Amino acid sequence: MSYTTQMDAARQGIVTEEMKVVAEKENIDVKELMSLMAKGQVIIPANKNHKCLSPNGIGSKLRTKINVNLGTSRDCVDLNMELEKVNNAVAMGAEAIMDLSSFGDTQKFRRKLTSECPAIIGTVPIYDAVVYYHKALKDITTQEWLDIVEMHAKDGVDFMTIHCGINKATAKRFKDAKRLTNIVSRGGSIIFAWMEMTGNENPFYEHYDWILDICRKYDVTMSLGDACRPGCIADASDISQIEELVTLGELTKRAWEKDVQVMVEGPGHMPLNQIKANMEIQQTICKGAPFYVLGPLVTDVAPGYDHITAAIGGAIAATYGASFLCYVTPAEHLRLPDLEDVKEGIIASRIAAHAADIAKGVSGADEWDYKMSLARKKLDWEAMFDVAIDPEKARRYRESAKPEKEDTCSMCGNFCAVKNMNRILDGEIVSIFDE
Repeated sequence: MSYTTQMDAARQGIVTEEMKVVAEKENIDVKELMSLMAKGQVIIPANKNHKCLSPNGIGSKLRTKINVNLGTSRDCVDLNMELEKVNNAVAMGAEAIMDLSSFGDTQKFRRKLTSECPAIIGTVPIYDAVVYYHKALKDITTQEWLDIVEMHAKDGVDFMTIHCGINKATAKRFKDAKRLTNIVSRGGSIIFAWMEMTGNENPFYEHYDWILDICRKYDVTMSLGDACRPGCIADASDISQIEELVTLGELTKRAWEKDVQVMVEGPGHMPLNQIKANMEIQQTICKGAPFYVLGPLVTDVAPGYDHITAAIGGAIAATYGASFLCYVTPAEHLRLPDLEDVKEGIIASRIAAHAADIAKGVSGADEWDYKMSLARKKLDWEAMFDVAIDPEKARRYRESAKPEKEDTCSMCGNFCAVKNMNRILDGEIVSIFDE
């Protein structure tokens, strides 16, 4: 039996090896999984050239997944450091790695990822074109932009963020709207600048069908980039963001017509009270295609703590329809994240994802919490550490302030409610100060 993409296989009723793995991971019937995939509501990013992939499904009815951004920059070109970040991210449970390298031998790093890393691998070809051609932005040709897309597909990346939605019409609306923080998407700003300097249409929009043919050939998932995502609370849900989303909805339908898997990228910075509506609007306009969100960051005033602002927004977004959270680190807006920043960002995103899975009733999500609660009831510290989302930190905190008695902690001591309730319900005498 032959098929082109995972979506094509699902529509033909072909059960792929990737589907079998995902169905088992998600504890879902493979036929139900295929039904969701055939409608575009679940994707399994799996480039045919990514041979070491451990596949994962992305969709609102599945466990919420997280993505980790990393990669080199002009000021930090240490491939070994980036590879250590990759290995740590995979060990900590990240389902996807997005290579945003913007300096150095980007193809070498990308190929190393797709030959050795089991996580889903994503890239942004727009960044790489600037690095690869090493010439003035305005001198890059339409064909050169497109050739980079094919290069990344051949190299084995599972999804590509391509900013197709900002065409000439969207760009004009953006300029008329006069935003506070303009365009904060790196890829969006690059292609907007190119359009302004050359007078040409966005090549990724103009030649979208050609890009879809490449994606279909290698089974690359289209991640429709949101060039006009809001970069501050004041710009949230403005006309530029919504108009681009309408265009992305149209592009989603065109991709599905060619059996190409799609996810749609979303905000950005957004106040709490707008997140639910934004998720519902996306689900409606994009017909349930998986939604991939950066945060949303729910306030602009927390540099150094934006992993927290993003986790707050991410938990709400995933509860109401987002299925893929892009992690944000404490270094967001400030510098390239180091190893500790990456860890903090991953933990914050995993907490947000898990909290949302509990809220939306994902099968088995609350079993993890039940195990922790049982360990706490028994005052079984080792069991608590085993279940903890970050066992190392939990163990280190307890060791840093050892209590007088092993069955308490240094905060409550003999006032420990859990210990005293266990004892009184067992018929024992509780005498807090005499112990």
